[in-house]
Amino acid sequence: MMAGIIAALVFPFIFSGLPLYNWPLLFLISIIGCIAGTYSAPATDVEVLKKFYKQVRPWGFWKPVHQLVIAEDPAFVPNKRFKLDMFNVVIGIIGQSCLTILPMYLILWMKLPLLITIIILAAVVIILKKTWWNKLEN
Repeated sequence: MMAGIIAALVFPFIFSGLPLYNWPLLFLISIIGCIAGTYSAPATDVEVLKKFYKQVRPWGFWKPVHQLVIAEDPAFVPNKRFKLDMFNVVIGIIGQSCLTILPMYLILWMKLPLLITIIILAAVVIILKKTWWNKLEN
């Protein structure tokens, strides 16, 4: 993050013109900073990874950790709800957008957009209650 922040602060003094054309270089510097930061830090302890995997049950590239967890606990069941989780992420983004724009419509007293936003937000809450909250374990 620091590489991207510093680059974003310095770029206006180095480059003239539209900042829009500078974003590929800014993006590249940020990616290089992310990779350098990742490999300069020590690896996460295996026990921490196993505990995280058991609690969160993420999907993705967790096969080595999954195999360690299964070796300890053969009854462990991994997360098989990728499509539902992705659906909930999309619905959550819509809800977050509604929460962002709702105060603006309220302050500007734009009644129809405010009403539509409230209705969409209510629908998002109901959907997430049924597809996410009710399916949480523990």
